[in-house]
Amino acid sequence: MLTVRLDSGVPLVDQLIRGLRAAIAAGEVAPGDELPPVRQLANDLGIHWNTVARAYRALESQGLVRSARGRGTRVTADQERRAETADERDGRVDDSVRGALADARLAGLDRSAVERLFRRVVDELWPDAAGTRSPRTASDAP
Repeated sequence: MLTVRLDSGVPLVDQLIRGLRAAIAAGEVAPGDELPPVRQLANDLGIHWNTVARAYRALESQGLVRSARGRGTRVTADQERRAETADERDGRVDDSVRGALADARLAGLDRSAVERLFRRVVDELWPDAAGTRSPRTASDAP
């Protein structure tokens, strides 16, 4: 489900946050699904448990997961996420896309490479349009 690169210049906690956000967005983990316990995921990835705990806390502050002592960390349902207006949501997404595109340009990627990357990621996150697998729903959860 999730991998990290120990040799990457991207901090491990940021890699975890990005990976888990992508898994949630792609439907690999659905609302109501429980994430692995902090120590188990840390052990599986070969990293310190506090790094995983920090990533889980960041995702909780973003409204994507909810943690309860003794009951684990679960992906929240869409209606449980904090309310924001369409303008706030659009502005947040616009800022994220601009940041990602600026990173791509600074990394030396040309426009066609960025467009290929963009298409690949869109196809991963909206697989029905790509004719591939469909994301899981809460009713598919184990």
